[in-house]
Amino acid sequence: MIKTPICDLLGIRYPVFQGGMAWVSDAVLAAAVSNAGGLGIIAAGNSPVQFVAEQIKKAKQLTDKPFGVNIMLMSPHTGNISEVVAREKVAVVTTGAGNPAKYMKLWIDAGIKVIPVVASTGLAKMAQRNGAAAVIAEGCESGGHVGEISTMALVPQVCDAVDIPVIAAGGIGDGRGVAAALMLGAVGVQVGTRFLVARECGIHQNYKDKIIAAKDIDTLTTGKRRGHPVRSLKTPFSRAFWAKEYDAGVSHDDLEAFGTGALKLAAVEGDLINGCFLAGQISGLVKKEQSAGEIVEDLMRETEMIFTKTIGGFICFKNELP
Repeated sequence: MIKTPICDLLGIRYPVFQGGMAWVSDAVLAAAVSNAGGLGIIAAGNSPVQFVAEQIKKAKQLTDKPFGVNIMLMSPHTGNISEVVAREKVAVVTTGAGNPAKYMKLWIDAGIKVIPVVASTGLAKMAQRNGAAAVIAEGCESGGHVGEISTMALVPQVCDAVDIPVIAAGGIGDGRGVAAALMLGAVGVQVGTRFLVARECGIHQNYKDKIIAAKDIDTLTTGKRRGHPVRSLKTPFSRAFWAKEYDAGVSHDDLEAFGTGALKLAAVEGDLINGCFLAGQISGLVKKEQSAGEIVEDLMRETEMIFTKTIGGFICFKNELP
């Protein structure tokens, strides 16, 4: 069994995080992943505080294992949600789309392990200075909000830049990706796109079908004009958004209005025309629906097979080197 320092730090069996995906990662999915030995994560997204509080309570009913909450720092509800996770003393908070510095003392004082998502070594160093327990180095291959640097280039540089554990994310969907991440110096992985097709994932079936049918070239990135690039599947909506983004006659406000609600249309209603189907470049490797437990077990089994075949099963992690 592959065990890394992040397992001991968080009290989980396997070094696998389920990504916090807005309109996707609810209590049911998070609990299923945690029960399977990984770290399930509830996505706060732009949801109101009451919804997040209900999801935390529901997850506690469904699992006695550690789970986390992902807080999108661009949300207008971030302050209130920060207080809720502190009050509920969730095991882990991951953050995205911003700098969590102003909230970190509150969470740390509540005994929460704070693990920000970072897209550069500078952000990783800042997170470490502010008391982060670990960081998630997320490459531009991932779905949703992305940075500019690929996982292969970003992860080893972040590992060299900080002394805290590093979780790799972006473009990881099978054991080969997990093994590669560990060899780059990470002590775990965060997986998002593959969990979209978990049976416990409550998104519309159209969303799952599009992931399974996707090819390697079927994603694109939009949102660079506003400084918030997002990766999604190629659809009538995403192509239209891309075209409007490079049309000087379309104002920032009009562009923002065009995209408002598109993720919900995809995840909840399965709208193939007007929905925004967030997904990573790894979509082309995802070929079937499975339970969350089967996904976690497959990831670990495949990784162990790779290491057994290539280096006799010996894994050396950065913080174990002499």
